[in-house]
Amino acid sequence: MSLLSTKHLLGIKDISSQDIDLIFKTADNFKQVINRPIKKVPTLRDVTIANVFFENSTRTKISFELAEKRLSADVVNFSSSSSSVKKGETLIDTVNNILAMKVDMVVMRHPAPGAHQFLARHIDANIVNAGDGTHEHPTQALLDAYSLREKLTNLKDKKIAIVGDILHSRVALSNIYCLQKLGAKVRVCGPPTLLPKHIESLGIEASYNLKETLEWCDAANMLRIQLERQEDKYFPSLREYSLQYGVTMDVLNKLSKKIILMHPGPINRGVEITSEVADSNQSIILNQVENGVAIRMAILYLLAGSSSEE
Repeated sequence: MSLLSTKHLLGIKDISSQDIDLIFKTADNFKQVINRPIKKVPTLRDVTIANVFFENSTRTKISFELAEKRLSADVVNFSSSSSSVKKGETLIDTVNNILAMKVDMVVMRHPAPGAHQFLARHIDANIVNAGDGTHEHPTQALLDAYSLREKLTNLKDKKIAIVGDILHSRVALSNIYCLQKLGAKVRVCGPPTLLPKHIESLGIEASYNLKETLEWCDAANMLRIQLERQEDKYFPSLREYSLQYGVTMDVLNKLSKKIILMHPGPINRGVEITSEVADSNQSIILNQVENGVAIRMAILYLLAGSSSEE
């Protein structure tokens, strides 16, 4: 089998466009698996995977768990809220204890940027980043790009807008890296307070004008307003935000072309997009959810293969 160029998936920044193509091709095969009557394959029957979540998660955690079970892996779930972390145990102690139980792979979400790189230097299992602080969320970016590729055939020179809370979003950064590696043109759009300073140094455009941005793009990825990460007030009110940066059917119908709408979830319906938009035929939100399982199956399978070749 072809192998990834890395033993871990720490961030999109660390993988090549060839790695992304390989993940997508592998996901194509697994998508067929999860759409047939018997949805399991015995591929990772001898592999034990620990899902270690130091932050709350519903969709990402369920998606990884489903991917692992579809591959017949043994799965261990660990949540920091009910663990010795509450008693002061360090990250490295926690993971070493899990590894002492003979775990082959660790899927981890952690509030500290760089936690996965730290772990990869200290332990001998494959590490998959399921989100680190406001830094990266590589599997979300891969499933987003994969879902776009299904609709647009390929992403070279396609115009993709990322709209909303760019400042607090790990999805935004991973998406920017991933889309650029696939040859897309990227623009971020949101209130000035929610766009990081020097964001254009990443080689992308920045705009404060939603309607002009939607007219420019082929697809728009609408990010959630992350109130839980906002210690200061970045805009007057959610109502004010939705009037300026929320997408309604009226906004879409006034555009000169049909565009694709995405959202990594969870959706604040009526804030980033209305229910009508979320459920419309221009939305590929449910495709993203389905593709998330196939993409994560592909990543786990390829990383397990890289370990067995060592």
